[in-house]
Parts: sequence; structure tokens; C-alpha cells
Amino acid sequence: MKIVEPKYEILTDISEGGIKELQQIERVARVCYKSEDKITPDGESAKKLVGFLVKQGHEAMLEHSQLSVLFTCDRGIANELVRHRIASFAQESTRYCNYSKEKFGGEIAVIQPFWMQDNSEEDKFGGELSFIRPYYIDVTDTDKKRESTEYTPDSTWLDSCESAEILYKDMIALGMRPEQARCVLPLCLKTEIVVTANYREWRNIFKLRTPVAAHPQMRELMCPLLKELQSKIPVVFDDIYTYWPNDDQTGKESAEK
Repeated sequence: MKIVEPKYEILTDISEGGIKELQQIERVARVCYKSEDKITPDGESAKKLVGFLVKQGHEAMLEHSQLSVLFTCDRGIANELVRHRIASFAQESTRYCNYSKEKFGGEIAVIQPFWMQDNSEEDKFGGELSFIRPYYIDVTDTDKKRESTEYTPDSTWLDSCESAEILYKDMIALGMRPEQARCVLPLCLKTEIVVTANYREWRNIFKLRTPVAAHPQMRELMCPLLKELQSKIPVVFDDIYTYWPNDDQTGKESAEK
């Protein structure tokens, strides 16, 4: 079993300073005002107009340019992403991908939970992280049970993922198809999903998915992506503020911007 970290990759080749994208939006927007004569070849008129449109909330013009991003995340986060219906998606399919095959290394890959990535979790939650579970069923010997013992979230999570992998591979070995065996795969199973949306929808996604109230694992992807896009095409995204990484992820936002 492989444990991988979530990540993203911008698939769209954004021009320097986002000038070409802004010019595309400007060309469309000026049809509304019949002010095509104000277009300048250096892109300065595009910056000014798009900035004005964003400030005034006239974001419909942003729908005429789009961006594609490839996310590597768990299936829980992917399920959240596909709720943004003004977008197009292409996702790794557990129906057709047979993870017992050599091309996948004969193993499943899972996304490392956000709470495993910071050694300061003990301090965040005010004590040692552990809990008791009544018993553990060893999937290699279903008649054997361990006695009650203390587990950390890390070890319990690893146990459950490894158990799911064993069961999945056993079901495949018994002749079941991937679309049948996938029912035992965990929600943290690694998936890849391409999200293509226009810039207006990306603004909406960031407003919903970057605040401290959003799911931490979603924020791990969306906050860095927003910051990168703010550097690549600031006119479209600079007005969206995110408290990342300088927040405590408890819902209490920093007073500083």
C-alpha cells in the first residue's frame, strides 16, 4: 500500500501575467458596450476592464475563459469537487482500474490524512491522540481477535487501509471484477480528477473552499492553488483572501491580512 500526499497541477498554460486570458475576456465584454475601439495591444486595457468588472460584480464575462486543474486527492474530496456543477470533470475510475495489476504496482494508494502531516497535532487537541476500540479482526485470520488495546489514530487508520487492500485483492483473486471489489475500498483511496471550469466558477470555488470553515483536506489543495493563481493572473483572483497557512484551522481567523 502506498501513502501519497494530495497535490494539484495546473493543466492550462496561463500566459505571462494572464494577459491573453484577460484579453479574451475583454474582447467579449466590449461587445456589450461596443467599445472595441478602446482595446490596446499591450493588454493594459484588458487589465483595467477586467479589474472593473470584478469590482462591480459583473462576473458573467469571466465565463468566457476557462482553466483546467488536475487534483490528486482522496475520493471524499473528489465527491465534494463534483458538487460544483458549472464545471466539467474527468476522474480515475475504480470501475475500470484494477489495482491488483502490475501497472498499479499490485497495490492501492491512499491519501495521507491532513491530521497525520503535522507533528504538533498533540498540542492542537490538548493531549495525546489515542482511543480504545473493543476488538480488531485480523483479516488474514477472521477467527482470530486481538484483545482490547490502545491505538493511535495513525495506527488505526493504517490498519483499516491495509485490511481494505487485502480484502480487495482477495476478491479480485476470487474472480470478482474491479467494479464489484471496489465496494471495500476506503474513502481515502487516492484518485485523480481533472476539474475544468470558467474563471467565474473558479472564483466561486475558492470563496467556498478556502475559508477556515472548509474541510482541512480541501484547503490543503485550494489555498495553495489560489495563491498560485493570484501570482499568475492577479486581476481575476487578488480580491479573494485566504488565511493560509497562517491560521490554526479551528475556525478562528487571524486578524491580520
